[in-house]
Amino acid sequence: MQRYIERSKAGEIQKSLQNNPVTALVGPRQCGKSTLVRHILQNNKDALFLDLELPSDMRKLADAELFLGEHTRQLICIDEVQLRPDLFPLLRALIDKDRHPGRFLILGSASRDLIRQGGETLAGRIHYIELTPFTWSELQNDKSDKNRDFKKHWWRGGFPPAFLAPEDSQSDTWRRDMIQDYLSRDIPSLGFTMPIPVMSRFWKMIAHYHGCIFNASKIGQSMDISHNTVRKYLDILEQTFMVRVLPPLEINLKKRLVKSPRIYLRDSGLLHTILEIDSMTELYGHPVFGASWEGWCIEQIIASLPLWQPFFYRTSSGEEIDLVLVRGKRRLAFEIKASLTPHLSRGFADTVKALKPERAWIVCPMTDTGYPISSGARVLGIKECLKELGAI
Repeated sequence: MQRYIERSKAGEIQKSLQNNPVTALVGPRQCGKSTLVRHILQNNKDALFLDLELPSDMRKLADAELFLGEHTRQLICIDEVQLRPDLFPLLRALIDKDRHPGRFLILGSASRDLIRQGGETLAGRIHYIELTPFTWSELQNDKSDKNRDFKKHWWRGGFPPAFLAPEDSQSDTWRRDMIQDYLSRDIPSLGFTMPIPVMSRFWKMIAHYHGCIFNASKIGQSMDISHNTVRKYLDILEQTFMVRVLPPLEINLKKRLVKSPRIYLRDSGLLHTILEIDSMTELYGHPVFGASWEGWCIEQIIASLPLWQPFFYRTSSGEEIDLVLVRGKRRLAFEIKASLTPHLSRGFADTVKALKPERAWIVCPMTDTGYPISSGARVLGIKECLKELGAI
């Protein structure tokens, strides 16, 4: 049995249950939502847990009003709620009839936008929390194992079954099965009808564009589909937490800026499996090596500051910053390099000066103590970077 690893969102969930009638925990399938909730509720003997993937639990909601109405004083947890979006109007009516905190805890493997009715009918009654697969910070804080190597997390990704597998081969097998299940079961369960081979090929195409500017027309031409279909497929991958679409930072610097987003597969382990990279040694010589490190770092940094909005910055002349986090008038800049001796472009210092970030970092796969450079940025490893972000 795999041990439990503390999750950073546990406190936010408990606080939300004390303040909101409905708490929604969303994230990709198999990221640990059910495990986290069962751990939080293990001492709550009155909590009622329904898994809508179980036919027996789905049958209990055949007359949902009757069933839920008989458990008004219990916390009701509904897993895979995206399978029953018609429940949301009923939840609203039940809450308005008897409003008190901690009535419902709903779990979904799709974003709030994809579970459309949730945002429309439960406004003012619901608090959304996104759970990612394991982050590096969570694994660093795991008291049962202090000697974790970030390269293992980078290679395998953060999905609990993949990361905690005894061997790399078992981790890879799980990721392959997860990809197949996602294509054959998860997408159809959300109401999308599309040929599995086409979606599989599209996902692999996106993996090859990992870290690149998104060009719907170019991808459409390669696959012989329209650019509108490309955008539809990308939206599905984004709304199910498989892909991150990183928007460009649009500010008035009197420079021509790139206006198309960048795309990344959010889990590095899935990226490596889709591209059929069989080992860390093979990854070092693969063309996606730098982009893989970049995408993995971006996910760790964004997860550490969830209230900040993520962007990238790039001008038409090629000046760029890989990640810019923005909150109000504050900015943080990150350049990510897969080298222990990062080489920066001649325009990097000017770009930092133009953006005027509060802090700037160059994140590389080093374990030694970081050091400052002339541009005012600091070169450091991911562990030290996340530690500094924790103080912001």
